Amino acid sequence: MRCPVLCSLTFLLTMYPLSRVGLTDTLEVTLSEGDVVPVFEAKGTDGMVWRSEDHVGRKFIVVYFYPADLTSGCTRQACGFRDQMKELEEAGVEVVGVSGDSVDNHQLFAKVNSLNFSLLSDEDGRISKAFGVPVREGATITRMLDGVERSLVRGVTASRWTFLIDAEGRIAQKNTAVDAEQDSKNILETVRRLTAQAE
Repeated sequence: MRCPVLCSLTFLLTMYPLSRVGLTDTLEVTLSEGDVVPVFEAKGTDGMVWRSEDHVGRKFIVVYFYPADLTSGCTRQACGFRDQMKELEEAGVEVVGVSGDSVDNHQLFAKVNSLNFSLLSDEDGRISKAFGVPVREGATITRMLDGVERSLVRGVTASRWTFLIDAEGRIAQKNTAVDAEQDSKNILETVRRLTAQAE
């Protein structure tokens, strides 16, 4: 009896992969440097869907996960990428930030800080989990913006992790101990080093 049962299970897993039957949410994912980046999509700051397949595999992509919009550390991190965007673009780098905030929160965050890159909304934590980024419960913060008190609700709170994806669609660097203020500089240095090694 054991063989038919095992064969049937193998057949089912082949015909219906875990990602199709909703079991990936219960599995812990661990991505390492050299691994192929997972396929993902989410709404960006402009309200349009940002699809990884339209970007990954063409240039360096920074996917940085951060806890919350309009908080001190996350603002320093985002403004670092903003201020170095010209150099990053010249080095062939695209940047996207990911948090559990809504698109509306991202739009406020981007407007207040004049951000010049996309922020993706991951309210259910699906992208974070696909990258193996730890998440905890979301929260609500209040901020005074343009004289109006705003409540910013986020679905989940992601850990501050940064991934650098190379032009082959693989993880070139994984940083789980991010210095928010130095993140953009570290990325730029890494990209320049990798580019020089490839020449």
